[in-house]
Amino acid sequence: MNTYARQPVSFTHGEGAWLWDSEGRRYLDALSGIAVCGLGHAHPAVAEAICEQAGRLLHTSNLYGIEWQARLADRLCALSGMDRAFFSNSGAEANEAAIKIARLYGHARGINAPNIIVMQGSFHGRTMATLSATGNRKVQAGFEPLVQGFVRAPYNDLDAVRAIAANDPGVVAVLVEPVQGEGGIVIPDADYLDGLRAICDDNDWLLMLDEIQTGMGRSGRWFAFQHNDIRPDVMTLAKALGNGVPIGACLARGRAAEVLTPGTHGSTFGGNPLACRAALAVTDTIERDGLVEKAADLGEFMQTALGRRLADLEGVREVRGMGLLLAVELDRPCTELVARALNAGLLINVTAESVVRLLPPLVIDQQQAETIVAGVADLIEAFLQSDA
Repeated sequence: MNTYARQPVSFTHGEGAWLWDSEGRRYLDALSGIAVCGLGHAHPAVAEAICEQAGRLLHTSNLYGIEWQARLADRLCALSGMDRAFFSNSGAEANEAAIKIARLYGHARGINAPNIIVMQGSFHGRTMATLSATGNRKVQAGFEPLVQGFVRAPYNDLDAVRAIAANDPGVVAVLVEPVQGEGGIVIPDADYLDGLRAICDDNDWLLMLDEIQTGMGRSGRWFAFQHNDIRPDVMTLAKALGNGVPIGACLARGRAAEVLTPGTHGSTFGGNPLACRAALAVTDTIERDGLVEKAADLGEFMQTALGRRLADLEGVREVRGMGLLLAVELDRPCTELVARALNAGLLINVTAESVVRLLPPLVIDQQQAETIVAGVADLIEAFLQSDA
C-alpha cells in the first residue's frame, strides 16, 4: 500500500555503520534504521545467535515456558531496576501494554474512566490507542474518533501537570518520553523527570516512560531515566532491543508489575525464542564492548564538533543531543536535506520539518563520527546558502 514516501534506493547488505545499495554504492548510516540497529548491520554476535536459534526452535507460544524469554526478562530487569517484563513485537504494542496497565490500575482504585496525561509533541505509535496518545495531529488526522482517556500537557512544563492534578481526579498515570524523538530530539530540563516522579508520588499515579528510542544505551546510559535519580513504574522498549529483529518490551515494578494477570493481556508471537535470543545477544554485546559509555563519549564529541562548525551560520537555531541522539534545528523546513545527504552517501533524517536528526549506530568509530559531522555540516551550509 502507498504508506511510505521511500527514497530511491534499495540496500542489499551492510557491515557495521556501512550499507551498500543494489548498484554497489556505499553509504554511511547515521540513522540506524531509525534508532533500531544500535550494533550496526550484520553484527556477527547477533547473526550467530539468530542462525543457531533458527536451527533449534523458533516458536512454541506463550502457553509454555520460554527459557530465552525468562533470561531476557531477568537481564532487562537487572539493568533497569524493574521487576517484571511483558514481551511484544513492537514499540506500539509495548505502549499498548503500558496503557492497559494504567487503566487496570485506575479501575482497581475505583476510577471508572481513568485518564493518562500525555505530552504535546510526543510520538507513541500508530495503533489506535497509541496514535490517540501521540501529541501530533498529523498522525491522528483521518482516524477519528480517537480513543478517549488521554489528557494533554505541554512537554517540559511541570506546572501544567500540577494544574491537571488539581483539576482532574480521574488521572492515574503520566506517559512521557525522556527525550522526544519524532518531536525533534527535544531534551527537557534536567529536573523534569524528577518533578514528574514527585507529582506522580504525591497523587498516587504511575510514571510510565516511553524509552523506545532512547533505550538500550543510545542516550549514554542504558536507559535515559538513569540520567536522573529516579525509577519509573512502567517503561517501554523496542527499536534497538533486537537490532532489527522485531521485539518490544513493557517493564514494570511494584504495584504496576502485579496489575496484569492471566487472561488480561497476551501476544501470539511476543517473546518467542528467536526474538529473545537475538535481544540477549544485543544486550550482551552492548555490555561487553562498553557501548553505553562509547555512546556518551562520541555523542558529546559530535555535538560539540557540530556546534563549532555551525556556530556562526545564520539559519541554525540549535545543536543539541544526549548521547547518540543528536539534532540540528534550522529556522526553516529542510526535508530536502534527506535526498541531498543520500546523494552524498550519507543517511540522515529530518523530523518536525526543520530538525536534522542523527541516530548513528553505537558501534561507529571516531573517524566515522568525524565523517558524519563533516558531511552534515557541509550539507547544511550548502542548503542555507542556496536558500538565502
